[in-house]
Amino acid sequence: MGGIGSGKSFIAKLFRYPVFNADKVVSKIYRKDKNCFKKLKKKFPSYIKSFPIKKTELIKIISNDRDNLKKISSVVHPIVRKKMSIFLKKNKHSKMVILDIPLLIENKINKKNDILLFVNAKKKIILKRIKQRKNYNKKIFNNLKQNQYALLRKRKLANYIIDNNFSINIMRSKVKLLKNKIIYERNSSWYRDNGIIYKGWS
Repeated sequence: MGGIGSGKSFIAKLFRYPVFNADKVVSKIYRKDKNCFKKLKKKFPSYIKSFPIKKTELIKIISNDRDNLKKISSVVHPIVRKKMSIFLKKNKHSKMVILDIPLLIENKINKKNDILLFVNAKKKIILKRIKQRKNYNKKIFNNLKQNQYALLRKRKLANYIIDNNFSINIMRSKVKLLKNKIIYERNSSWYRDNGIIYKGWS
């Protein structure tokens, strides 16, 4: 979890475990899913003209009316959930999987036993990252920002918080430590739940 531009995808990669990147999945859906194209064209005939769906068309739709984001989501999110289900089944034997999903909490995708990580970053760094993105649009950025939970609430829900304000090497070390901590604590709780106590635990 984290705000737009906090570096969630960057941190997700550093864990070096299978990552479900919702943004990449959505981008692929727009490029390759003709059924999705037909549904969105039906909802927005004056904007969406041809397949594949263009990002510029989507930007115009959302910029014109903030509520249009919900209409787009109603078509795209069910497809993303199916893709996520396939991903989880494929990686069910992995020690850890990472769900890099911008609106994870808002769309109630997380489960009770999931570990929630909040990626924190300074405002100056966030703005710099966002402005470097392709198709940066201040109006659409504000619309997306308003669609997310208050960041303070997300911080409270998180099991762990990591500050993404440092160099790649430092962040790589931070994530490695955090990853080992998560695996250790998860395994520790499993042993405790099964009546196995290790001497080092007090």
